[in-house]
Amino acid sequence: MPRHTTTPSPPLTASDTGPVNTRTQKRVLTVLFASQILSGLGLAAGTTVAALLVQDMLHSTALAGLSSGLLTAGSALAAIAVGRLSQARGRRPGLATGYLVGALGATGVITAAATDSPALLFVALFLYGAGTAVNLQARYAGADLAAPAHRARAISTVLVATTLGGVAGPALAGPTGALAVALGLPSLTGLFVIATAAFTLAALVLMIWLRPDPLLIARTLHAGAGADATQQTSASRAFVTAPRRPSLSLGVLVLVLTQIVMVAVMTMTPVHMRAHGHGTAASGIVIALHVGAMYLPSPLTGRLVDRFGPAPIAVWAALTLLASGILAATAPDGSVALLALALVLLGLGWNFGLVSGTAIVTEAVPLTTRAKTQGLVDVAVAIAGAAGGMASGLVVAAAGYPVLAITGAALALALLPAIIATARKR
Repeated sequence: MPRHTTTPSPPLTASDTGPVNTRTQKRVLTVLFASQILSGLGLAAGTTVAALLVQDMLHSTALAGLSSGLLTAGSALAAIAVGRLSQARGRRPGLATGYLVGALGATGVITAAATDSPALLFVALFLYGAGTAVNLQARYAGADLAAPAHRARAISTVLVATTLGGVAGPALAGPTGALAVALGLPSLTGLFVIATAAFTLAALVLMIWLRPDPLLIARTLHAGAGADATQQTSASRAFVTAPRRPSLSLGVLVLVLTQIVMVAVMTMTPVHMRAHGHGTAASGIVIALHVGAMYLPSPLTGRLVDRFGPAPIAVWAALTLLASGILAATAPDGSVALLALALVLLGLGWNFGLVSGTAIVTEAVPLTTRAKTQGLVDVAVAIAGAAGGMASGLVVAAAGYPVLAITGAALALALLPAIIATARKR
């Protein structure tokens, strides 16, 4: 299509940018890695206890999924704002502002729980969702200065940092609960106390050390390269016009469907476990393993995407999510081990989908509109997660957790022909 043949030059490789910018890319990844550790710790509250807070305050299992819906709706709005701010001012102000809004939301959740105010809780969870949006959009910043052959690895380097905080956070559900009680707060707010501090520190790390800004540098280098188009190598031209490059629609499809399945099943797993006699500590461990599987395999996933291409890894995502749904649906109610395994597969399938889908989107979007388009893509992902999260509570209340898990498996299975059809439609 003409649109593809007129795509601006691709991101510059190390040979284009020289050793100075290679060092800059390493610095960018180091700063993003540090901020992602902190933000992963901040995200733990939303994945572990948010649904339980809503269930307790509203006295309704059917409405417990509202937590995920509010978080992802807030993430959607934040994705637009962060994308536009990053497009106009660079990655640093966009990402840092999002984390500060997330910290404000976490503080609001604590206040809402202490005052028993559902209305404030809903607003606070919406704001807290900004932290989720920024945590995901940081992966794009890692790819701004990456060579095309190493783009997925750069994305995965940023993602894996979330593992350290994301795994530690849910495992702290018990100790932080005791701390909250000692402070005169409801026990479920303990992780949100941690989230407030973690998001604030992540914002400070970015504001102080993410200099120079990777997106602004990439634009400058790109403009310099474009000033002498006649010097563009044949390899660069092949990249621009390569007919085998996956389409933007395929990347969006992979990201959206994997998000729906992951959010829906993850949101209701702690509620399902508590209904069958398992405590917060047990559900915290299961979610910690799940979050670990979401992010820890990222370096390997990045290498696989760089080597085999994103579409085959997207197929792996669908198959892994299918296995997760079947196992979660058939696991005995009392088996924490099998539920943990199902959630590990759920996280792994999501990881395959996120890295492959992000690589497809980044390849397909011109640098001149990259941040804005990436923000809009993440809006679609967030809306999909919101729909999955809000529907999950209704499905569990009406038909049970196994039906929810089987529904997720069916959606994952439907992704397979969609990947094949979209990949062939060039």
